[in-house]
Amino acid sequence: MRILLVEDDQRIVDFVQRGLKAESYNVEVARTGMEAIALGKEGKFKVIILDLGLPDLNGREVCERLRSLGVTTPILMLTARDTVHDKVTGLRSGADDYMTKPFAFEELMARIEVLMRRRGGLTKPDNREFTIADLVLNGETHEVQRGETPIILTPKEFALLECFMRMPGKVLSRTRILEQVWGYSADPLTNVVDVYIRQLRRKIDDDFELKLLKTVRGFGYKMDIT
Repeated sequence: MRILLVEDDQRIVDFVQRGLKAESYNVEVARTGMEAIALGKEGKFKVIILDLGLPDLNGREVCERLRSLGVTTPILMLTARDTVHDKVTGLRSGADDYMTKPFAFEELMARIEVLMRRRGGLTKPDNREFTIADLVLNGETHEVQRGETPIILTPKEFALLECFMRMPGKVLSRTRILEQVWGYSADPLTNVVDVYIRQLRRKIDDDFELKLLKTVRGFGYKMDIT
């Protein structure tokens, strides 16, 4: 999936580009408003991340011009200004969301995913069956089993397991898990993720030779068969 990043601050470009590439996105960078309009009007991107402060046009002008050209790509506006007036002005110019700097990459990813779901670019099917090794999760019946052994999970344990099984092999940070399973209101300093990981391991891994839920020290957790 292609994302257009419109930003002239090289530090932010490096930070965002590195993170998005790790999430398997193809990132193209525009450093001026005119370059952003030229690229954005092609309609080939799933999301445009647009900085408000650019060397030629400001982000609101870029947003307004893209919308006047019929571009419907979701636009996430970035700015160091966090007043209500600035946010309202940015949204009225045609932006779909507004995020202030500095920001955590996990929040950026969550906002991108929300924008893509709104436009149908990212689906999250509820009625699917996920399989990793001999572990099977059924999203329709909410049943889980490992081999021939049924596994009883609480709703939160099920949601946590589903989060991992939708992204096999991908390392998920504690912050990302909190956002995906508990929502934005979760306290990032809480140890609830670690508590639930232990509970989930006890149910899906402890009695089986092949361990699926792995700790990646300093980064988070992942589920795979390696």
